Amino acid sequence: MARGSVFKRSGGWAYKVDTGFHPETGKRRQKVKQGFRTKREAELALAEVQKTVIDGTVVSGTNLRLGDFLDEWLAGQESRLRATTHYSYNVAVGRLKKHLGRYKLQALTPMQIEKFYAELLDHGGRNGESLSPKTVRNTHVVLRKALADAERLGLVPRNAAAAARGPSVSRPEMTTWTSDQLRTFAQVAERSRMRHAFTVLATTGMRRGEALGLRWGDIDFDAGQLAIVQTVTAIEGKILIGKPKTSGSRRTVYVHDVTVKALRQQRQLQAEERLAAGPAWSQDNDLVFRTPTGDPVNPDWFSRHFDQLVAEADVPRIRLHDLRHTNATLSLKAGVHPKIVSERLGHSSIAITLDMYSHVTPGISRDAAATVESMMFE
Repeated sequence: MARGSVFKRSGGWAYKVDTGFHPETGKRRQKVKQGFRTKREAELALAEVQKTVIDGTVVSGTNLRLGDFLDEWLAGQESRLRATTHYSYNVAVGRLKKHLGRYKLQALTPMQIEKFYAELLDHGGRNGESLSPKTVRNTHVVLRKALADAERLGLVPRNAAAAARGPSVSRPEMTTWTSDQLRTFAQVAERSRMRHAFTVLATTGMRRGEALGLRWGDIDFDAGQLAIVQTVTAIEGKILIGKPKTSGSRRTVYVHDVTVKALRQQRQLQAEERLAAGPAWSQDNDLVFRTPTGDPVNPDWFSRHFDQLVAEADVPRIRLHDLRHTNATLSLKAGVHPKIVSERLGHSSIAITLDMYSHVTPGISRDAAATVESMMFE
């Protein structure tokens, strides 16, 4: 048991406890705390601190403020995170520093954090507008991870963010196209130089950045397969080429005649654009989908271009990413095994696929029931 005692001070009660030796100086350390109204309160608090000393979870006092800690923590994360993830962390940290950065790290409470979340939901935007629950939830995730590291490093006795409740986020209703609507869009998109990219997205379920990161060397035309090994992203207008979202996102996707034909036509289109660009053509990449001068396509522009074509096609408005959901939904309705759909999408498990596309599975179950009965009794 760590040595300690309680005593009167400044009209109240206090405790003093030995917390061991400083690892660098070898000097004995003591912790003193006062302000207890009764001797019993001081004794109970002393017992709690003595327990943390025995458990090895005692934390030395520090005046380090949350903002300063977050700066150091974020700098240490850069080498561990994808550029886009680090950017989103940086935005969240800026938000945290603005509202909570002045508080001492060890004094931060779950109640303060929950009040902060409520303020973000009400008027946390740049111009005083409300932030979405998803944005606030992402901020909560960053703070919780940062304070988990602070706890691991012995800077705080417990993770205040882990005890705080972040806002709940309901999954938005998924909007997809029917096969007829997809064909209508394809007819309008035929006059776009990005038409073949839309075909690849629709037939493979690839993410936007994965399609824009596809290289000619990643395509095996004879085997009918694509290797997804890199992505194109944009941060504040700067285009970055990096690794896929997760290790499971690195995958091989098999394609059939329509997609192979579209890719061959894209190769011919690119050869014509290369000839037209002449010396202005960029030699820095081997990308399948490029600008008219050979540079990587900006993903944000690609999404805006899609939106314009959707408006012209007079089909239900969906996001570019919803072509991925459309692919999965149509595949499942066509009877493709969920395991295969999961692998093509690059999900880490089939459970994610089944949960995300649960709106499709009742129909599959009904079809299965009819198939089994017909096999048995017809």
